Amino acid sequence: MALIHKLCETHNLSEDELIYLIDNISSEDKEYLFKKASEVRDHYYGNKVFLRGLIEFTNYCKNDCYYCGIRCSNKNIDRYRLSLDDILECCKIGYKLGFKTFVLQGGEDPFFTDDRLINIIRLIKENYNDCAITLSLGERSYDSYKKLFDAGADRYLLRHETACEKHYSKLHPENLNLYDRKKCLSTLKEIGFQVGAGFMVESPFQTTKNLAKDLIYLKELDPHMVGIGPFIPHHDTPFKNEKAGSLDKTLLMLAITRLLLPKVLLPATTALGTISNVGRELGLKAGANVIMPNLSPKKLREKYSLYDNKVGTGDEAAESKRLIKEKINNAGFILDDSRGDNISWERSGTILNTL
Repeated sequence: MALIHKLCETHNLSEDELIYLIDNISSEDKEYLFKKASEVRDHYYGNKVFLRGLIEFTNYCKNDCYYCGIRCSNKNIDRYRLSLDDILECCKIGYKLGFKTFVLQGGEDPFFTDDRLINIIRLIKENYNDCAITLSLGERSYDSYKKLFDAGADRYLLRHETACEKHYSKLHPENLNLYDRKKCLSTLKEIGFQVGAGFMVESPFQTTKNLAKDLIYLKELDPHMVGIGPFIPHHDTPFKNEKAGSLDKTLLMLAITRLLLPKVLLPATTALGTISNVGRELGLKAGANVIMPNLSPKKLREKYSLYDNKVGTGDEAAESKRLIKEKINNAGFILDDSRGDNISWERSGTILNTL
């Protein structure tokens, strides 16, 4: 297909071209697209897969997003917060297993003030100064983001979810808007973080035009990381009866994203592994190069339920890594024990040594 050749050569397509490609790609052309996406990934990163140790440290959230299982109006969830000692223990276990990135992910929990987060970041860096810290804590102010960066945080994940304002309003309550989300992403990049955006595939009310706009926005933002996963319903949300996103469409979005943003770090997400037991391996073959095993305490993993039937909730950390390594090797990839930074990023700014 001519559009695939153009995408491979220019790493760019117009919105109309993306819509046509998404709606009309054949199975044969899709395999070619995956092949070219893998070649581009290998050119910049080789066949390496980078590990991130996920620590889901709070399932409290002040927001009420319609798709999310930890939304504030869900009264059926058992809420928890990890203590500082709990978080450091997760890091200790992860470091012994070879993890060089810790991802602190949680709902937008007002309990975790800047001072508390700075203390957590500082202590992790003191103990594991060769490791990267990724934060995924939602929308915060410029001053808050700057303090967290200066304390030593390296990366920040904030999915934009959808780049269409009308679609965004159908997935979120009135107090949340796409303008603020995009402003946060621009701010994070300005401060110096490795920035991660991303979106759900086949979320309720999504159209092909929405997907094309997501891809155009990512091209404009030029983030260091992109998280793309299928929408999966949660039984305690307004979207509980909606259909989950497909493996096929998610893989297509991964491959196109790799070709639009050749140097991007692209996870094969847990959600992808949830809808298919070979989802993550297929994601890697479509151009992804990051896996995020769970380092959270085993007894709490089911409580961080963004969607139903999430994989990896019952595995011990060591067992999870062993299984993932085995699957990755069988798929023709190797685990990389480095921090796995985006090759175009270099930290700038002053890291705080004390509070």
